Amino acid sequence: MLELGPLAFATPWALAVLPALPLLWWLLRVVPPAPRRVDFPPVRLLFGLDAREDSAARTPWWVVALRLVLALCVILGLAHPLFNPGRPMAAATAPLVVAVDDGWASARDWSARAAWLDDLLARAERAGRPVVLLATAPPADGAPVAASPVLPAAAARSLAAALEPKPWPPDRAAAAAAVRAIPRDRVMAAVWLSDGLEDGHGAELAQALQTLGGGLDLATGQAGRLLLPPDPGNGAPVVRRLAGLERPERVAVRGIDGAGRVLARAEAELAPGEADIAVPLRLPAELRNRLVRLDIEAEAGAGAVALLDEGWRRRPVGLVAAGADGPPLLAPTYYVERALAPHAELHRGSMSELLQRKLSLLVLADLPVGSGAALARLRRWVDEGGVLLRFAGPALAQDAGAGSDALLPVRLRDGGRALGGAMSWTEPQGLSPFPAESPLAGLAVPADVRVSAQVLAEPDPALSERTWARLADGTPLVTAARHGKGWVVLVHTTANAEWSNLALSGLFVDMLRRFAQLGEGVAAAGTAAALPPAELLDGFGRLGSPGAAAAALSGSPAAMRPGPRHPPGLYGRPGALTAFNLAPAVGRLQPLRPPPGVAAIPLDRHARERDLQPALLAAALVLAILDLLVALSLRGLLARGAAAGVALLLAVAPAAAADRFALEATLVTRLAYVRTGDAAADRKSQAGLATLSRVVGQRTTAVLGEPMAVDLEADPVLFFPLLYWPATSAQAPPSEQAAARLDAYMRAGGLVVIDTGAQGDAAGLGDPELVRTLTEGLTLPALAPVGDDHVLTRSFYLLRELPGRWDGPVWAASGDMGGRGDGVSPVVVGGNDWAAAWAADERGHGLYAVVPGGERQRETALRFGINLVMYALTGNYKADQVHLPAILERLGR
Repeated sequence: MLELGPLAFATPWALAVLPALPLLWWLLRVVPPAPRRVDFPPVRLLFGLDAREDSAARTPWWVVALRLVLALCVILGLAHPLFNPGRPMAAATAPLVVAVDDGWASARDWSARAAWLDDLLARAERAGRPVVLLATAPPADGAPVAASPVLPAAAARSLAAALEPKPWPPDRAAAAAAVRAIPRDRVMAAVWLSDGLEDGHGAELAQALQTLGGGLDLATGQAGRLLLPPDPGNGAPVVRRLAGLERPERVAVRGIDGAGRVLARAEAELAPGEADIAVPLRLPAELRNRLVRLDIEAEAGAGAVALLDEGWRRRPVGLVAAGADGPPLLAPTYYVERALAPHAELHRGSMSELLQRKLSLLVLADLPVGSGAALARLRRWVDEGGVLLRFAGPALAQDAGAGSDALLPVRLRDGGRALGGAMSWTEPQGLSPFPAESPLAGLAVPADVRVSAQVLAEPDPALSERTWARLADGTPLVTAARHGKGWVVLVHTTANAEWSNLALSGLFVDMLRRFAQLGEGVAAAGTAAALPPAELLDGFGRLGSPGAAAAALSGSPAAMRPGPRHPPGLYGRPGALTAFNLAPAVGRLQPLRPPPGVAAIPLDRHARERDLQPALLAAALVLAILDLLVALSLRGLLARGAAAGVALLLAVAPAAAADRFALEATLVTRLAYVRTGDAAADRKSQAGLATLSRVVGQRTTAVLGEPMAVDLEADPVLFFPLLYWPATSAQAPPSEQAAARLDAYMRAGGLVVIDTGAQGDAAGLGDPELVRTLTEGLTLPALAPVGDDHVLTRSFYLLRELPGRWDGPVWAASGDMGGRGDGVSPVVVGGNDWAAAWAADERGHGLYAVVPGGERQRETALRFGINLVMYALTGNYKADQVHLPAILERLGR
């Protein structure tokens, strides 16, 4: 290799031709161009002859210059010039061992790492060095960390190009063992591309690499940052960076809802030497409860993402006012209010006022539940998923024996039990550990909590399974029973400090938070033995379907360590997902300590090597074509007619492109989707419709081609039987011309499927405001819910539900459009994200998790997709099935 400052030539022998350029100049000047061809028309003799001889003695200077530049580009291209080449690598037969940290912390600057690694392996390829490649993070398939066999550098480059960061830390101890397992018949040099973080085994890996004998080069990238999820109710995520950095750094945290919309954004600045900073997100409770994800803005990686589950949301809680006067500390709900205020949205009032709100938890402290209409209304609220939390007290103890209180989880004895009474203990009782099947399981029981009075439950066969907490002597302290979808929970002591000091302990706060989380579909913590994986993060922080190696969480997520068996993500059953985040398991971020005698080279000082050969050879090709055209022109062989033909071809090129679009759309029946401009949404639509087209071909006689993307503003849509429109908030409404084309498409028999992709409102329109905004220029008929008697439910499969990724109602036009008279709806609207449910890879594995029904729901979604295609292709030909009962009745007459 020949180096000239920042420029180097990989094959410098080609430069030996450069001295011949002056000779080429002379030859081109001496040799005249070929004679110009002139057609001989005899008629011209009548107008006289031109006896003057006019021939060029030498080639024009600009043609010579053009050809010299062409020759120079060829020579320099063959010399393979490199700009900013790395340090030349000595040729050797011993392999180069390259260790790469591909854990979570490497995702932040993965593109720079990949470029550095590719440059390193390119130098090894030019030097003819074989390579052993070692990724230090455990593979996603659960296999152990292992070094590759000795590979040619070109093969190692291909293997390195396929590497991606993992959403868990590297295992450097296993990597060190893999290095020690490499056969050592020769001295081998080693390179370690580190993530810059110390995990306790960095020295072990460095020592193993140094023992290879050929020296160690260490490169460190920009370590990723962590986003610690907020404590439930506090709303203050914490950004953590590498400790010891003496520079300020500004960070921004975003709050994102289930549809991918950014609902909140907050900034903060880390001072020099500061490693952690809280970044509060201030949102109303309604918007806060829609958040499903927090992330660090402009940073990819699993560490920069904090997933949120039901435990983080601020639950609406109602406190029924007792109306009694007295000191605040003696008020029945004083301690309840203080305990829940940081973690819940509190509402105070009468029971009738509170039941008009959406509540997860309703607290009654030693109060009756009422009777008549009030009791019936309270029962309905509990049956629909609410949690009624009751505390005992003197009034409840006095009325216990009468049996007049219907909303209690267990039957109570008359009078209760108190210290020093007839049914008493000699000293206040402590608490027993919570049962494993209790929602309170896992909470630490303080040793100083004492209960001096309680109401007692009557013995009952179901008492044991309804008991969530016991005193040290085994008597129930908390009992609960299911009522419909909700719960009735009774704490057998007071909500203040009158009968116990439970309300003065931190345990009281944790218990109330667990009770609040039971409301509105949140499953009891601790009731599931294992949490199956639902959606998991990859190394870049993107949610996707679980891999084959992912296993269920069998314990508390706080006690688990992320890895191939338990990647960070969402675990559990639909409607009761638990977030398992990476950041809490990592801890503080300490910088890697390089071994003695080894200096760490930061990647940000690495100038990317640029290969100039492709550009030079491409320029030579362009100049060669230009020289050919010039030569033909000088010889008179490039006629004006030919030039006019070229211009004509260029003029009709747009029309040819339109013809190609039309031919591609019509030669094979295809489905189409609206191009949104959102790359992720467009990829999902393409994958979903491609899978649906393939399944339609497998299960029916219809043959569909690959789906096509359509630009509503530029492309015709009349060629497609079905147009899938994934509505996103980033889209602008169609222009008047595009809206007119869509109206004409629907009047001509086309079917438009509008999908907001959100779980949506109660009506099932996903985001009604978004639908209204995008369709405001269209002439749409009135919409009505698709019922069991609609042709969509039986156009191929007999269906009762029409789900996608989510399961919600579907709407269709209730009448014809533009006098079509065929009874076929021109539009179907929903928020079920059908494309995500349809999308699958080549092996048929779904690309997106489907909730709440899993793979069974995915199959139903595919069947609905087939029904949609049949409906678009054949219209209402199966409408007679809807009227089959009436037809049979007439035939029977």
